[in-house]
Amino acid sequence: MIIRKYDRKDCKAITKLFYDTVHTINRKHYTRAQLNVWADGYPDLDLWTSRFLSSHTLVAFDDGVLVGFGNIDDQGCLDMLYVHKDHQHKHIATMLCDQLEKLTQCKITTYASITAKGFFEKRGYKLIKTNNVIRKGIALTNFLMEKE
Repeated sequence: MIIRKYDRKDCKAITKLFYDTVHTINRKHYTRAQLNVWADGYPDLDLWTSRFLSSHTLVAFDDGVLVGFGNIDDQGCLDMLYVHKDHQHKHIATMLCDQLEKLTQCKITTYASITAKGFFEKRGYKLIKTNNVIRKGIALTNFLMEKE
């Protein structure tokens, strides 16, 4: 497994991984309508690239295949952490998160999905509050969590 910094050429593969993972792994906790507003399949690659270049973004590859990615900003906001739908339970999220957390000296915050909440709890994140985010009129539940 290789974990390295994000490169612009990674963006298309990241958005595919994101879509496939959300629609496969998160479907046990969210409805089809919720999944469709979370990951609609029409990403703005320039916007995603800007998001990743303005934060510390890491990508994980195994045998040349993108298996995960994550990012954290200078204020300690862990924005995204996703693992390929076919590579779950291989400690990829743990390895990425270990490295991302080392990139800031701040208190770390994240908005965890229902699916990811347990992962973050095991890492010592504390629940601050439950959120209902509205996207295109559809409510999505997530959890604001913090780690000192």
